[in-house]
Amino acid sequence: MKKASTSNIKIIASNRKAHFNYFLSDFTECGIVLVGTEIKSLRTHSCSIKDAYVLVRNGEIEIVNMHINPYEHGNIFNHDPLRTRKLLLHKKEISWFFNQLKKGGYTIVPTRVYFRNGRAKVEIALAKGKKLYDKREAIKQRDLKRDMRESD
Repeated sequence: MKKASTSNIKIIASNRKAHFNYFLSDFTECGIVLVGTEIKSLRTHSCSIKDAYVLVRNGEIEIVNMHINPYEHGNIFNHDPLRTRKLLLHKKEISWFFNQLKKGGYTIVPTRVYFRNGRAKVEIALAKGKKLYDKREAIKQRDLKRDMRESD
């Protein structure tokens, strides 16, 4: 799987909660199919992926619950903010993700939305849910790092 490099990227939205709730692995960059005014809304950073998740249906991969605000200067052709959007990946990559999901215990979550060279991209990751004690450990580690920084 290819990891998105940080050259020429303008981040629109990131899913920080996903890093807290899941163990993330296998980050992959994919394109997104947008219609009409959605790209204009993305350029104004009007996007949220907090509740979004990714499904594999009929050999295609789709993002569900990704909220893109309607374009404020749009007209009757504005888009539905929560519509299901198709993601662009090679068949080989889609089948790999599908096989991982079939194993059980995994889901696919979007981690960030960004522009690369003027094109909208979504970074998705394979996720395995954390238990409550894992989350407590993450909070403890975060507090320790903060205390170390403050003491320096």
